[in-house]
Amino acid sequence: MYKKQILRTIYQSKDEYVSRETIKSEIGISDAQLTDEIKEIEEEGYEIESSTDGYRLIKTPNRLIPYELKRNLSTNYIGQEIHYYPEVDSTNEVAKKLAEEGATEGTIVIAESQYSGRGRRGKKWLSPSGGVWMTIILRPDIPIYKAPQLTLVTGVAVAETLDQECRLDVGIKWPNDILIGEKKVCGILTEVSANPNGLEYVVVGIGIDLNVDVDNFPPGLREGATSLKYELEKEISGAKLVQTFLSNFENLYNNFKIGKFPEILKEWRRLSKTIGSYVEVHKKGRVVRGEAVGITKEGVLILEMDDGSLRKVISGECIHQKGND
Repeated sequence: MYKKQILRTIYQSKDEYVSRETIKSEIGISDAQLTDEIKEIEEEGYEIESSTDGYRLIKTPNRLIPYELKRNLSTNYIGQEIHYYPEVDSTNEVAKKLAEEGATEGTIVIAESQYSGRGRRGKKWLSPSGGVWMTIILRPDIPIYKAPQLTLVTGVAVAETLDQECRLDVGIKWPNDILIGEKKVCGILTEVSANPNGLEYVVVGIGIDLNVDVDNFPPGLREGATSLKYELEKEISGAKLVQTFLSNFENLYNNFKIGKFPEILKEWRRLSKTIGSYVEVHKKGRVVRGEAVGITKEGVLILEMDDGSLRKVISGECIHQKGND
């Protein structure tokens, strides 16, 4: 009940001790209440040193706790409302329920892990502890056909964030994967709800393998996956990464809403690892092969087939073919 106020008071001390009397008087709680609240704070993973001088914060948990996410968040509306869960079936499913109940634009759902995470085409997405599993609720005033463009907008925001925070060779694989080298580190799943009058809401799910131990993945997934921890050989601050992403996303999304998608698409093309690659696209039991030569302003992939003809591919699972680049 008083955890936020206590943490705020302790943070403001800048590594100095804060007396029990100061905390009690500033917040207006009893001695017993303070003791109970400190215990709960420690159970969340905070390390607090206690002495006759009071309390001092030693270590903040590397968890996606709302207080930590909001503490230095610079956005105006994206992420200002947070629904946090230690574990959920799927953040997209929770977000859709909240959207149906009227959740405001920019509300996010974030979880430490998911037990039924999904990728495109219903594929299972492993979501163990140590990752960023998050969904953003959006209510843009756009035609339904433009909603898939938000996957590309999100991809640019993730790529920019990983470049800023980690200085890694980040690229985008059409339509919804973020790669480091040729290994997947992030997936994006955009889902739309509409009625006869038009678009109701969009939920954009983002799954980032942050501090995940990829060696624990099943052999079939381990080969094509990586994590930021693995690439940098150190643990990454989840809260800081999410804050940077939410800020980047809000800027790009605001530009998207005022008609600047062509500029965002230009950046997507620059980051693309698909354009220029020979690819297979799997869709509904069919496979299309060709060289990816571009992407339309609607986000449709353009393939040059082996016979020289061009073919547009609206959606599907894209696989880069080694040795054919």
